[in-house]
Amino acid sequence: MKAIPSLLSAALLFAIGSQPAWAQDDYNDLDGEETEKKAPARERKRPEVREIVRGFYAKSNVGGALYLGQFAGVVNPGTMVALSVGQDFLDQERQSAAWEVGFNQGIHNGQSYEEQAAVGGPFVQGDLRTYAFTAVFEYSFYPSRRIGLGIRAGGGIGFSPLLMEDGYYADEVLGKTWGISDPGYHGTPHPMGIGGPTIEYYTKLSHFSVGIEADVFYAVGFDLGANTTGFLKYTF
Repeated sequence: MKAIPSLLSAALLFAIGSQPAWAQDDYNDLDGEETEKKAPARERKRPEVREIVRGFYAKSNVGGALYLGQFAGVVNPGTMVALSVGQDFLDQERQSAAWEVGFNQGIHNGQSYEEQAAVGGPFVQGDLRTYAFTAVFEYSFYPSRRIGLGIRAGGGIGFSPLLMEDGYYADEVLGKTWGISDPGYHGTPHPMGIGGPTIEYYTKLSHFSVGIEADVFYAVGFDLGANTTGFLKYTF
């Protein structure tokens, strides 16, 4: 009978001695489950921060323009402003490509129609306002991280409205002074082609870049010309 109390005492001591180990195992299990739940949050990657942003953009240009063909002698160099939107559809570390549509306006002073009659033409309205809708594609490569060198090419429609009353232009200018029929420079849309080089610098303000564009254009039934403008671009 003495063996029974001894066995009971041994069992009780074993249970008491084992309890901390069980409790520690349970704590470790709970901690392990909690660690698994928190691990993804700690290991979650931060969103990529890009110093140079390409994509959909808006751009404004301002600069000068001049005519290189028959208007060169009677129409002075003037100013040009433009607004455009576009999108980089190719975005790689060393190259990019974009489409762009825009609207530009040119302002030129020139010889009066009497002075043009004295020199025999080209019989264009002296002071000019020109407008054009254009669409171009641009390809650029990047010799350094922030500088892009590119080439642009495209086309559009240009027109130059008549800046005087239609009847006066027909009677006094075309009939009495020039003695010719309407050459069709004003009030008629002119298909045009445009192209040239561009250089762009991506500033440390990641959405902004600045640059220079130099384009040559030819408007059918109008004249050959060129413009050089600086631009500010914001990429969304």
